[in-house]
Amino acid sequence: MRVLVSADMEGVSGVVHPDDVEPGTVSYAEFRHVMTADVNAAVAGLFDAGASQVVVNDAHYTMRNLVVTDLDPRVTYIRGSQKPLGMIEGLLDDRGQPAVDAVAFVGYHAGAGQPGVLAHCHLGNSITGVRFGGAVMSEGRMNAAVAAEFGVPLVLVTGDDITCADARSYAPGVSTAQVKRAITRYTAEVESLSVAQARIRAAAAEGLAARSAPTTVSPPFEIEVDFDAAHLADAAVRLPGVRRSGHLQVVATGATMLETYQIFRLVALIAATATVNDWG
Repeated sequence: MRVLVSADMEGVSGVVHPDDVEPGTVSYAEFRHVMTADVNAAVAGLFDAGASQVVVNDAHYTMRNLVVTDLDPRVTYIRGSQKPLGMIEGLLDDRGQPAVDAVAFVGYHAGAGQPGVLAHCHLGNSITGVRFGGAVMSEGRMNAAVAAEFGVPLVLVTGDDITCADARSYAPGVSTAQVKRAITRYTAEVESLSVAQARIRAAAAEGLAARSAPTTVSPPFEIEVDFDAAHLADAAVRLPGVRRSGHLQVVATGATMLETYQIFRLVALIAATATVNDWG
């Protein structure tokens, strides 16, 4: 049983502020270790439930966040930002076929515009909303939809209460581990690390043991994106597969969920390059 762990950072135990997740601060240096401990807890639970191989994909920012010397020695680790599949690198093999039997999301967060801790979708502020079929599309929902297209089920999501509720809406029956309760975007009631990580381990084992066929999404494969400034929409519509749907909105469309996901990633990238410091 092969499992891919996609590890983000905003939903890690105790994290509440951008300083906790952005390289160059004392707080980030501390929370790299916490992120690694949360991942190790999930890995332990997956092996408890019979996993034969666990691949950990570093899915946050530079994608070089986990402390290599502290990682569970049983895993293989995908490190670095030049990844064809981004947050879900490791899902497919070189032939484009599933390389794993299940996926787990550790340290995930709520979608852009939602009331969760450090809620966003790919960009911290410039993207203010993302929807699929009228429903809020978080990074978790997007990544799970791509995995489901290849028949790979999501078995675990860890993060705050908003993130866990979101996960249950797009992956009914998924095992969740709430490690904090969101109060504002930058405030949370946090669990002690020992309690949070014990919960992660138990949820990972339960989720893998109870895995079932994933819930797939149906066409049209369209992701609508809201920006905080019109020039970002101007930039995004230069991409094939992207059309304008409003003054601040564009729609990314592909033939498959994977193709639409890749187009959305390009939308986020071009918006990031078009953003001017302090003005957006």
